[in-house]
Amino acid sequence: MLKRVTMGVGAILLLALAGLASMIRIVPGEPAAPVAPPAVQTAEAPAAPAGNWTHPLLTVPVQGVSRAQIVDTWGQSRANGARAHQATDIMAPGGTPVIAAAPGMVEKLFYSQGGGGITLYVRSPDRQWSYYYAHLQRYAPGVAEGMHVKAGDLLGFVGDTGNAGAGNYHLHFALAHMHPSESWWKGQPVNPWPLLAGRR
Repeated sequence: MLKRVTMGVGAILLLALAGLASMIRIVPGEPAAPVAPPAVQTAEAPAAPAGNWTHPLLTVPVQGVSRAQIVDTWGQSRANGARAHQATDIMAPGGTPVIAAAPGMVEKLFYSQGGGGITLYVRSPDRQWSYYYAHLQRYAPGVAEGMHVKAGDLLGFVGDTGNAGAGNYHLHFALAHMHPSESWWKGQPVNPWPLLAGRR
C-alpha cells in the first residue's frame, strides 16, 4: 500500500515538472556584449590627439643643436609630481638663437612670470598646429604678433625666465594640434620629440 502511494506521488510530481517545463520558453537572442575592463589611469601625459593627422619633421628650434642631442622629456614629473611635462626641453647656453621650427604666423607674445616666462606662439598656415617657445631670454629684434615666419627664422634667444629656475637655460618647445577656430592657449598637446629627433 505504502509502495503504491509513493509511486502515485512520484508520478504526480513528474507530471507537475513536465507541465512546468512546457511553460518555459527559451528564445535565442544576441550574445551578451563583452564588458570592457575599466580604464587604467596613468600619470603620463597624453601622447597625441585622436584622429588621423600627419606632420612633417620639424626644424630643430635651437641653433647648433642636432637631432641626436634632443632628449625626450615628455611625461616627466614636474612641480614635485603635480603635473606631467607636455613638451620637449632643449638644453643650450643662455643667449643661443631660437629659430622657427615650422612656418606660420606669430600669433601671441606672452609673459608668464610663474610659467613659461617670455613666450611666443606660432600658428601654422592651416591653423591646425601651434608651436610654443618658452623660457626665452628675449625676443629677436622686430618680432611682433601677426608677422609671418619661415622655418629657420630667428624668433628669440634661449633663457631661464618664468619657472625654469635661475641658470637652467633651455628652450621649452611644445606642439599642440588645434581646431582652426581655437584660441592660442588651447589645443591638444602632442609630443614633439619624434618630429624633432627624426623618429616619426
